[in-house]
This record gives sequence, structure tokens and C-alpha cells, in this order.
Amino acid sequence: MPKSTLVRAICVLCVSSWLAAIVQAQEIPQGEIVKYTFDQSKIFPGTTREVSIYIPRQYDPATPACLYVNQDGVQYKAPEVFDELIHKGEMPVTIGVFVTPGVVKATSDQALPRYNRSFEYDGLGDGYARFLLEELLPNVETRQSTDGRAIKLSKKGNDRAIGGASSGAICAFTAAWERPDSFRRVFSAVGTYVGLRGGHSYSTLIRKYEPKPIRIFLEDGSNDLNIYAGDWWTANQAMERSLTFAGYEVTHEWGEGGHNAEAATKLFPAAMRWLWKDWPAEVKAGPGSPQLQELLIPGEDWKLVGEGYKFTEGPAVNAKGQVFFNDVGAGKTYQVTSEGTVKEFLGNSKRGDGQAFGPDGRLYANAGETSQVLAWDPSGQSKVIADGFRGNDLVVNHQGGIYVTNPGWNGTDPSNVYYISPTGEKKVVDTGLKFSNGVCLSPDQSLLYVADSRTHWVYSYQVQPDGSLNHKQKYFHLHVPDSAEDSGADGIRCDRDGRVWIATRLGLQVCDQPGRVNCIIPTPNGKVSNLTFGGENFDTLYCTCGDRVYSRKVKVKGANGWDAPNKPTTPRL
Repeated sequence: MPKSTLVRAICVLCVSSWLAAIVQAQEIPQGEIVKYTFDQSKIFPGTTREVSIYIPRQYDPATPACLYVNQDGVQYKAPEVFDELIHKGEMPVTIGVFVTPGVVKATSDQALPRYNRSFEYDGLGDGYARFLLEELLPNVETRQSTDGRAIKLSKKGNDRAIGGASSGAICAFTAAWERPDSFRRVFSAVGTYVGLRGGHSYSTLIRKYEPKPIRIFLEDGSNDLNIYAGDWWTANQAMERSLTFAGYEVTHEWGEGGHNAEAATKLFPAAMRWLWKDWPAEVKAGPGSPQLQELLIPGEDWKLVGEGYKFTEGPAVNAKGQVFFNDVGAGKTYQVTSEGTVKEFLGNSKRGDGQAFGPDGRLYANAGETSQVLAWDPSGQSKVIADGFRGNDLVVNHQGGIYVTNPGWNGTDPSNVYYISPTGEKKVVDTGLKFSNGVCLSPDQSLLYVADSRTHWVYSYQVQPDGSLNHKQKYFHLHVPDSAEDSGADGIRCDRDGRVWIATRLGLQVCDQPGRVNCIIPTPNGKVSNLTFGGENFDTLYCTCGDRVYSRKVKVKGANGWDAPNKPTTPRL
């Protein structure tokens, strides 16, 4: 072929490729970016940040759009990726909200601004999720496209994804972890799951928590950071292993890259395809750890027993499996009937608080109004068992002896544990806790457990024949939320296998007999003050949760103080 002919052929080929690219680009509808500054946050007061809203051409306000939120602004050529994937039907019509971290502007040019990135992104807890859900996203929905289309976002967690790189990645995971009802699909690039602000604890918490409906794509490289806060490469692998262990839907892309967005940009289209695969099918929670599977029944969720109370406490169960609880604020005691309905038992409980049934069938309760321990018979008549102190919680053993916690309510009085013998003598058997609260006996009734609410400890004591206590030990080591200084440990119960169930700020923390948290089971409204095992077979959890009471059938049975002691099997040490 003559050289001139070859040149013409090459030119024609180049022009054809160029025209094909133009045609292809013209065939893909392109969305637009609307930018503005947001400076109205009350959750992060004084901050200013830039917001970029991607609105796809296919978006019709008649149908609320799916949502993708990205920290650190626009990354990964996301608008171009979304244009193509939405056009090909490989992801739903999705509005992107790309937001930078907050900055508190300096007071003068002689001062530095306050950069909120690490505070907002690396910290655990629900602060950033609330910022998005309560402040930023409602503000986004006041905006519109340049052609006047109002922005309407789906409120379903299944229709929402969130992502970011580095600190932005852990921020995205935290938002989904705290609010899976609002975010269920997570893209995490070179995630900062290390010890900057507690992120290193995720690889442990994921293994213990009842799984949440989250799908997550992880990316990292072996040349990622390895500095004072930790090793990013090993931390991301630990996250993947923990998520897999707990049964989450997770995939990953490991490489050799460093702490940058190069790899993430290349794989972002594939990550989006995977995160949105089979939409609108729901992202579902996995089965959880073997320890959780020993406790929870698949498909058996929480059920609402009652609501509208002022503050519920003191769930107690009698020998028939009937559950009673107090509305402390209203000064009433209620009974859950065998049909599952709630009826009033006491119209005036004298501000009853913690309570438990005794072997004689009476309901023993701390009366806050009169600073007494009362015993209520089935007809609703009471008898004073002890007075002179305001108790918090109590347990009655199979012989009729009573242990009562007296926290030191005013913060200056000592926090005591009382023992009241079956014949009515009372004595202080321990003092020195910061705020003694929940109390229960081990299944064999040889040990007493007392929660110290203002720490992360539950104490263990050996019970002596005369009711006194020996060998006091800070024993059960509890998890504390990032938003608190203590666990808030409150009511305690044991199951017949020796596990100790503790109501805390994080939900029910379930410990083995050696004192280690095996499982964490949140309640539906995120609150729990106390619990008991009720029902005919004592295999239904009843939890007092602020203004509500919930129940949930489980695989294990509760150990009751009034029952004959039973010795559990020796635990794994």
C-alpha cells in the first residue's frame, strides 16, 4: 500500500473514532452541578462548607431520587461516572451531594480558622449523621436545578449511599453504622479505621453488635499510611475480616497504592455497580457472630409491648412468667397479660423503681416516694420491708434475702449496697462505687453482680452464708459510646447458662461469666434501662426503654432469683 494511502486510512480511522466518541458523549445525558455555601449548622456551630449537588438529566421530581453523599467534595470523577451508569441502567437515578468539611472562619487575618475535618469525620457517634439528616439534606431539598426542577430525595435507607476517602471514608461508615435506616450502601477508600478518634474500635464492635443492614465496598493499598495513629493497611483488612465474620455483605479491592485517590478513582464505577446491584431489592443484615446466633432467633425481631409512658423501669417476672414494670414518672405499676396486653396493677406505686419477685410470690419494690422497700401481694396491698434509704434496684434470692443498691443520689452521699435478711435485718454489705445501680445473682446464687453506672465496670462479689460479700472485683468490662464518659450500666439479668445481660447506653451488652462482652444488642429506640426474661418458658426478653417497653423471643432462658439455684457449665477461659 502506498504511503499516502496508508496515511489517509489512518486519518479516516482517527476521525471515525473521534466522531464515535462524540456520538457516544452526545448519547449520554449529562447532569448538572449546583454549588452553594452552607453556614447554618447548629450541630457544628460556626462552620462554613461548600456543597455541590449533582442532578442527573433523567431526574423527574415526581419520583424522589436515590441519594449519594460524598465527603470532601467532588471526587472520583463521580458526576461523569453517574452520567454513564444512570444512562446504562447500572445504577438508579441518583442525586449526588458532595460536601466539604466544616471550617470555622478565623476572627482576623492574624488568626487561623478552626478546621473541623477530623472532628466531624474521624469521631464516632451520630453527630455527623444528624448533621446530614437534620440540617444539610433538608437544606438541599430547598434547592432546584437551573431548569426549575425541585430536589426531592428518597428517605429510604435502601435508596441511599454514602462514601469518601481516608477520614471521609470512616465518616461515611459511621453515618451508616449509626443510621442504617438512612444509609445502607457505603464506599470506603483508604479508610481511616485507626486510633485518631476511636475508629480502631470498629473492627471489634462489628464482631459484637447485632448486624445492621449495610453493604460496604472497601479499597486500600499496601503502601497506605503507617504512622502514630496506626497502620491503615492492616486496619482496613481488619475491617474486612470483621465484616465478613459478622455476615455483612462486603467486598474489597486491595492493591499496592498509597494514601491517595488514584485507585479509588479507577474502580469507582465498578464499586457503584456493586453497591447498587439488584436495587431496589433491600440490603439485608447478616446472621451475626456464632455468639449472637446462640441467642437470637432468625426472623424474630423486637415487638412493641406498650408506649406513651413517662419513664419505664423495674421489669420483673413471677413464677408464672408474668411481667410487671413501673412507670416511675407516673407512679404506676403495670402488668403484661398472657395475651400480651398491658393493664394497670398499681394506681399508686409510691414511685416504684427497681423491683423483683420473691419466692413467696410477692413483688418487692423500691418506693422512691417514701424511701422504703415494699412487698406487694397479688391484691395490691403493701408491707414495709425496710426503710431509711432510697433504693434503686434490687434482687431477691431463693431464700428471701434481698440485695438493694442505694446509689448516693445527690452525688455526695456514699453509694451503698444493702442486704436485708429473710427476717428483716438490714446492713450495708458494700460501699464505694460511684453510682451503684443494677443488681442480680449468678444462676447458682454464689455471686452478686452490681453495675456501677458512672464507670464502664460491673462488679462481682462472692456471696457469703450470712449475706455479706467478699472478694469484690471490677469484673465485667463494658463498652462506652463515644458520646459519653461512662457505660450507663443499669439493670442486669443472667440467663441459665451464666451469661450476664446488662442494659447500657449502647443497648444490651451480653457478657460471658469471665467478664467479657460477647454481644451487643441495640433496642429499636436506642434506649434501655432494664430487662427481664418473661413468658411461660422465661425465654422472652422484656426491656424498659424510656417511654416504651419492647419484647423479643430468644433462644435462652432467664435465671430467676426466686428459683432454685442451678450451676451453669464451666465457661471457656
